[in-house]
Formats: sequence, C-alpha cells, structure tokens
Amino acid sequence: MIPVVAIVGRPNVGKSTLFNRLTQSRKALVLDRPGVTRDRNYAEAAWLDRPYTLVDTGGFEPEPGDALFAAMRRQSEAAVAEADVVILLVDRQSGITPPDLQTADLIRMSGKPVIVAVNKCDTVQHDDEAVEFWELGFAELVPVSAEHGRGTFDLMDAVVAHFPSEEDDDGAGEDHEIRISVLGRPNIGKSTLVNRLLGEDRHVVHDAPGTTVDATDSVMEFEGQTIRLIDTAGIRRKARIDDRVEQLAVGAAIRTIDRSHVVLLVIDGAEGPTEQDAHLAAMVEERGRAMVVLVNKWDAVREDAERDIRVLEDEFSRKLPHVVNRPVLYISALTGKGCHKIMHVVKDAYASFNQRVSTARLNEFLRGAVEAYSPPQLYHHPVRLNYMTQVRVRPPTFTIFCNSPLGVKGHYDKYLQNQLREHFGFFGSPVRIQYRRKRRPGEALDPERPLNPLYGADPGRAELYVVGQDDEDEGDEAYAHEPDVLFEGGDELEEE
Repeated sequence: MIPVVAIVGRPNVGKSTLFNRLTQSRKALVLDRPGVTRDRNYAEAAWLDRPYTLVDTGGFEPEPGDALFAAMRRQSEAAVAEADVVILLVDRQSGITPPDLQTADLIRMSGKPVIVAVNKCDTVQHDDEAVEFWELGFAELVPVSAEHGRGTFDLMDAVVAHFPSEEDDDGAGEDHEIRISVLGRPNIGKSTLVNRLLGEDRHVVHDAPGTTVDATDSVMEFEGQTIRLIDTAGIRRKARIDDRVEQLAVGAAIRTIDRSHVVLLVIDGAEGPTEQDAHLAAMVEERGRAMVVLVNKWDAVREDAERDIRVLEDEFSRKLPHVVNRPVLYISALTGKGCHKIMHVVKDAYASFNQRVSTARLNEFLRGAVEAYSPPQLYHHPVRLNYMTQVRVRPPTFTIFCNSPLGVKGHYDKYLQNQLREHFGFFGSPVRIQYRRKRRPGEALDPERPLNPLYGADPGRAELYVVGQDDEDEGDEAYAHEPDVLFEGGDELEEE
C-alpha cells in the first residue's frame, strides 16, 4: 500500500504552503487568513522514487467554538487516523502556544510516528529559535521554510525513514483511473454527494455557502476501477464574487474541468436550471468533457414524479441546450435515493468518451446520413461529403473531407452529430466534427498564401482541420492522411 503522510497543525501556520511545496503544485489555496483549508486535500507525491499520498488538513482547533471549525477538527482527526506518518507543523515566529500543546497531546494519543516541522526558519540563525519546540515531547524536529523550500530535504528524509519497506509493497501495476469532478453552484449538496459516493464523511458539510474552498481529491474503487472524485467549490456568477478566497476557489474549480474525464453537474431540484447552470454546462462543453447531470434534492420537491420530470425536461431544453444529449439522474444526496446509479452512468459516459469507430463503419454511416438528408447547396452548387474518419478520442473527434467546407452550415453539422449519437451511442460525451476540403489531384499547398480563418474561403488553399492532443497520452492518436497538410491544434499551428 502507498504510505499516507498527513500535515496537521493549528490554523494559519503554513500547512497548505508546505503541501504545495512537497507536491510541486499549486493545488492547495494559500492565503494569509485562518480557515482557508477546510477539507482533507489529497495529492500523490514521491520522494527518492518512493511514492506516497500527502494529505493537507484544516486548522486543528483543540477547543473549536464554531461548528465549521469543529467539522475541520474532525477532518484533521480522520487524517491522523489514516496516516502512516504525521507532520506536526508549528510556527517559529509565534513560539509554542497553548493550541500547539493541546494538538501535540491529541496527536500523541494516536501512536503514529510524528515529526515536528518548525516553519518559517528562513535562515540558519532561525534554527536556534526552533529548539524550544523540543518541549512538545517528540523525538524528531526539523526546521523548515515552506515558502522558500529550506529544510524540506531533511524533512522528507525523516518522513521516508518511517515508510514500510519496499518489499511490503504489492508491486501491482498502476491502473488507469477515471477522474470525476463535481461541479455546481454554492450550497447545492456537492460535498454531501461526494461523501455519499465515498461512503464516509470525507468532506466538511455545512449549511453556509462556500464551505468547500479547495478542489479536493478522493480515491475510491468501483467494480475494480479506480475512481478519483474531485469536490470543487461552488461557482457563483462573476459579478457576485467579491472575496479573494472565493475568487481563488472558483479558479481552482474551473481548472479541475480540464483534468477531469467526466463532470457531474449538480443542479438544485427545488430551483430548477438557472442561467449559472447553463454557463457551467457551456464551460464543460467547450472543454470537451463528458457530462452527467444530477438533479439533487429531488426528495424535497417531488410531488408528482412524472409530471415534475416532464416540466424539468422542458426547462432543460429551453435553458440548458448543452445537456439535451447528456444523461440526467434525479437524486437525493442527503438520503442516498438514486445515488446508486451514478457510478454506472459515469462508467458508460467514460466509455463513450474513449470510444473509437472504424473508418469503414463511419463511411457507411455517412452515406446513409447523406441519403436521408442531403446538405444544402452553396451558391447553387452541390456540397459533396466524400470521406469520414475519426482523428482522436477524449472527446471523439471526426474529420469529413468534402468539396466545400463552407457549405456545411451549423444546422447540418448538428444533424450529423445527432446521427452519430444515435448510431454509435456516444452516451454523455461531446462529439466534434471538423470539415476539410478534399485536395484535387496534383494540387499543392502554398504556405505563402495567407490563412483565412473561414474553412474554404480561399479556393486556392487547402483547408485546415483541428487535430488537438489532450492531456492524456494513452489511446489518443492523431492520424495524418497527407504529410504536407497543416493541422490546427487549438491556439497554434504545427506541421505534421
């Protein structure tokens, strides 16, 4: 098993800064304000080729007077309970405080190996001031500077010394995991849903909006498949965000979309789809991620189930056109009703996200689609769709070679997308089609001619089509049928 290392301490001593330093990331939000971190925040890291899981925790308040800080303390206690090694982080500048003594007593009761890391020791002269923390009664003490990285080598050497021997590792190969982010407006039940799926109270749940700040990862197993659940902060309209912490939290939540395979968009069943829900759905669609819509709090509003579902489906078609072809589940995260279906639907959406269709089947599909509904003429000339192939997955992307890409209008492109879903079952996944003019025999590509952003606007120039690589390497291949054709990969052009 991969060892677990937990960073604990009282609020605002630099735990998230040390977490980011050791994971070489900016995953945890850092702000000079107590209580920014609330949930347990997990990340995979390694030291000297020894992998481990690092856990960031909220401030450990021995006697919390607020319900939110009490929940944060329970999260810290749970992190200590599951850890193999505990890093107790203290602040050199403030010295030993009563909360430090009480926290040390509580951690000592766990019986876990504890290493005291004295933070903000930026110079050698500061190391002399760290000796007073031997009073906490632990056998190992390391001066560090989380902000500047000083002392982290000594700290991790001390931590790794407590890891189980490598012979105890199972040596199993790393399985491919499905990354799922939970997205939605504030106070809509995202953390409750994640806790329900995990089967434990991993994330802090509170009635106050904005309880979740960090985008926190949790790993689980479902039918032999590794699942990484990412709980995110609630995203409000930009005009309503006036707090620095919320701005950082929203930015982190949006970035999680890019590293996810499937997004669970949570909607309030009592309120129905809103303009902000439509904005979030559009972001997921633009980033090309599979999506499952969850209508939460359904038990609190349902009277006539069939009638209410018909009403909501009508609202979806009007307000959320991006979710028309996405699966919708009606659930209650609080009671668990309907939640048993979520992971099965997610696995289907992930399979569609990775689905690849052979060129022969695609061209057979294209002939049937054109025979059923021909593309409109362009300037009284027929538009001929000659050939179709799939150029990538995640999301499934197809290229159609034709005589005039400009002749394929938006409504016909939507028709082909819907037909693709109907024939090949791209369940919950976006589908993208690009169009490229078929080159005439003997025609050469002139690189000196200016590129027109409209496909086919320059009849003397072979068109470009998008073949982008996503953040995954496995199974994502781009096929070039002509070696001297330029490909447009999002923001830049490169020659294949």
